[in-house]
Amino acid sequence: MIRTASRLDRIEPFYVMECAKAADAIARSPACDPALGGTPMIYLNIGEPDFTAAPAVQRAAQAAIAAGTTQYTHATGLPALRERIAGWYGTRFGIDVDPARIVVTAGASAALQLVTLALFEPGDEVLMPDPSYPCNRHFVTAAGATPRLMPATAAARFQPDAASVAAAWGPATRGVLLASPSNPTGTSIAPDEMAAIVQAVRARRGVTIVDEIYLGLSYDEAYGHSALALGDGFGGDVISINSFSKYFGMTGWRLGWMVLPPELVAPVEKLAQNLYICASSVAQHAALACFEPESLDAYEQRRTEFRRRRDFILPALNQLGLAVPVEPDGAFYVWFDCSRFSASSWDFCFDLMDRAHVALTPGRDFGPAQAERFVRLSFASSMAQLETACERLARVLR
Repeated sequence: MIRTASRLDRIEPFYVMECAKAADAIARSPACDPALGGTPMIYLNIGEPDFTAAPAVQRAAQAAIAAGTTQYTHATGLPALRERIAGWYGTRFGIDVDPARIVVTAGASAALQLVTLALFEPGDEVLMPDPSYPCNRHFVTAAGATPRLMPATAAARFQPDAASVAAAWGPATRGVLLASPSNPTGTSIAPDEMAAIVQAVRARRGVTIVDEIYLGLSYDEAYGHSALALGDGFGGDVISINSFSKYFGMTGWRLGWMVLPPELVAPVEKLAQNLYICASSVAQHAALACFEPESLDAYEQRRTEFRRRRDFILPALNQLGLAVPVEPDGAFYVWFDCSRFSASSWDFCFDLMDRAHVALTPGRDFGPAQAERFVRLSFASSMAQLETACERLARVLR
């Protein structure tokens, strides 16, 4: 038999995808076949917008292929794309970002892989909130380091603060990996608290990495700010991870970027050259059109639609007895409490898949602190699907 690397023993399955496979199996059954009187599965489990790439982006991809501009790019990305991303930070967030600090990657996943490999090694520990996106901690594990989860409560908006970071910091701690807005909670860290966290990490000679892939999908001005904008120079310490997948609707194009302190660009570039040479050249040429006025207008209309869906689903869930303790201020997730109906969020979700034909995500993926109590719902689906899903949930839960 082939012997696999021991690092695999420290990486859990991605339960979101396991649940998705179970939902697909039920969806193929007669009970979900409309021709046989069944009801189709409604998928509220996967974090993928129902909007695709903007029309101008699609045209740009076709033009790039037709023109043959499909060769390798620099490992750090097309210079023109790095300029466009920097310009977006300026117009959208009022931040002056040097394009030389931007590295274009094969999705946010590649960005996280590069930065964790560049910074962490066996014996290091990285602090992360519980709940948080599971793959982020698995990138830390794959680099040989150890993720240390800090349980976060509803009172703290399911986010860490500077006091919890200072209390959890130990001799082996190398830094923190945060997310704002967060998957699975849709909550963000307030700018003042983010600054305090970065200051606490800096005082301990650590690094702060912030997953900001949902930053464009913020609905509350109190929270919709990049950590790169922190005053007193703290923004220069932050490593920001971002993506074209969520706000820009390019999930399958596998294109992301990160903003690095200047001294980290060359080490990360060296890793990118060796690990995958460059991100997709077609996706990069297409992404230039993301910043055209036509596309930016479309993204803002979509953001308005996501807010409308959020404002529908929150009271609907609370009315069903599925309490939402903290209103999401960004992304397209709701983190709700199912304990009124079940002691196991895993059993609760599988029961609803089977009886209501509604697919949700149990809390098991996102950390052990409250895994059995909470469920993630994605409102990235259409309003019609959300309304139908709530009707089905009401019939089953009542």
